[in-house]
This record gives sequence, structure tokens and C-alpha cells, in this order.
Amino acid sequence: MATPTQFKALVVEKTNDGQFVRKIKERSIDDLPQGDLVVRVSYSSLNYKDALSATGHPGVTRQFPHTPGIDAVGEVLSCESGVFAAGDTVVITGYDLGMETDGGWGELIRIPSSWAVRLPDGLTQAEAMALGTAGFTAALSVLKLERAGVIPSDGDVLVTGATGGVGAIAVAILARAGYRVVASTGKSADEQFLRNLGAAEIIPRDQVLTGSERPMMKERWAGCVDVVGGDTLVAVVKSTRYGGAVTCCGLVGSTELPVNVYPFILRGVSLIGIDSVKCPTDIRLQVWEKLAGEWKPAQLQEMVTGVTLDGLEEKIAAILKGEISGRVVVRMMA
Repeated sequence: MATPTQFKALVVEKTNDGQFVRKIKERSIDDLPQGDLVVRVSYSSLNYKDALSATGHPGVTRQFPHTPGIDAVGEVLSCESGVFAAGDTVVITGYDLGMETDGGWGELIRIPSSWAVRLPDGLTQAEAMALGTAGFTAALSVLKLERAGVIPSDGDVLVTGATGGVGAIAVAILARAGYRVVASTGKSADEQFLRNLGAAEIIPRDQVLTGSERPMMKERWAGCVDVVGGDTLVAVVKSTRYGGAVTCCGLVGSTELPVNVYPFILRGVSLIGIDSVKCPTDIRLQVWEKLAGEWKPAQLQEMVTGVTLDGLEEKIAAILKGEISGRVVVRMMA
């Protein structure tokens, strides 16, 4: 199939007075950056980072006009390097997609082939984007906990920010893997949502912080997937059991980490940073295979709200206000 020369995309533009406006426009393939791989996008998703890009946050995107979308899945139209063949289905998360490189909110993307991996058997394209960067990050966090030696019989594993994209999928994966999951959230109305995902216990986020002014807290958690950062991460580290591990992938609480060394040198707690952007290809493939197999959330569709490009404006505002639970999948092709 010949590569089309025109396609539809959501484009963010910066006005002369410094405002950012979003329009669905026809674009030319010549507008796309250089790359050896051209993909016809079937689905993308909405992440917090996408919302920041769509509203002109300079920490994500500086060059406009721009098409956000840090996740994409679709059909290979051409691949000059020969890594993929026309007709292959690939999934792309991370690297620079949707940041300074035009992303998945366009019907075509052109990228380096090293950014893509084949969609594994066991996942549909829509399911891949129901997972997306959030699911990949959640699964990478669980993989790192496992490799740090945290096993289900060790005790409770905490997930903070549990109603968000990463948190919700982490709850589902951990439950699927046999862990007793405690979900922390500020949204009491979502308790049934979290129980449906497999959470054995739901606690208010303030409970995680109780006693955190002390140098050490009572040992509670065998491990934790933290997506909040700041004071929440400090409290989790202080309350993790001897030999436990905490993964860190979020900063909505704060970018600062004012914690003493006692949990590390007296309890042997491990703090593990999670970077899904530049994750090596071999690990990336392992994670996607896990998500397509033993870690595939049974309740995946329950987490998903589907939209088209036309419906993104409302969802962008909602995710910036913390009003989205689960995942928003963007259907690109009619």
C-alpha cells in the first residue's frame, strides 16, 4: 500500500500573544521529521505528559506547531532500514515520540525504527494502547520489584496514586501476579473500581503519611510502586520492611526527596528509579511479552474510556485536574 501524502492530526500552535490553541488539521507527510520508519497509527492514548505538551508546557515540548501523543500502535507502511516489513504491527512508547517529535495524535508518524517493537501475540492494538506508557511503566516497576527479591509471601505491596493510569494497571498486574495489593488514593469514590482491579485493601493517601515526621516509621510494606513522589515517597521508604524495595516513577507530589539514610542503612531498603523513556530494547520486549501474557490485566477494558481526536479537548482539561481514572484510548482511524 502506498504511503499517503496527507493525513489528519491534532496540532498545537502557539499564537503571537503566547497562547496555545489546538486544532484538528490536514497535514503533509513532508511536515514530519526524518526517520526510517513510517507507521499508520490506529490508536494512541492520553497521558499526563500529553496534556502538558498540548498546553505548551516547556518541560515537555518547546517547538510548535506540534502533534502530541507519546504512545502509538499501528501498521508499518515503510521501513527503509529493513528492520520491519510493510504490514507489520508495531507499538511505540517512550523515546522522543510526542515530545519534540510529532506523535500519535496524528494518523501518520515517522520515527527511527529503533523506537518501535513488534506488537506481541496476545494483545490487540486497542489493548496495547489501553496499556501504553502507563502500562509499560507499571509492568517495568513490577519487574524491578521482582528482581529486587520482593515475592508475594513477603507481605503487602502498596500502590500510591492508584486510580491513575500507572497506578491502576500496577494494581491489576500485582494482583494477577499473586501479591496482596494495598491501594492508596485520594478518591474514595473509586474504591469499587480498585477492588475490581484486584486491590485487597484501599486506604486514604493521608494514612500513608501518618507518622512520617519521624526518622523511621513502623514497618508495613514488603514493596511499593510509587507514582506520586515527594512526601508520599518519603513516607513509603520510611515504612518499608527490612529488605524491601520501592520503585519510583512519579513527581506529582514533588521533585524533592527529603529523606534520611536510616531506612537504607538500617533496613536495607532499596529505592529503584523507573525510566520508561529510554528503556533498552531487550527489556522493553520482555515487558511487552509479560503484558501480553501472564500479566495482562483481566479487567483491562474496565479501565478504558475511548475517544476520537474530537473528544480530546475535554479529556485534556480533566487529566490536568486529576479527574481521570484509568486510561483514555484515542481511536485514530475511522
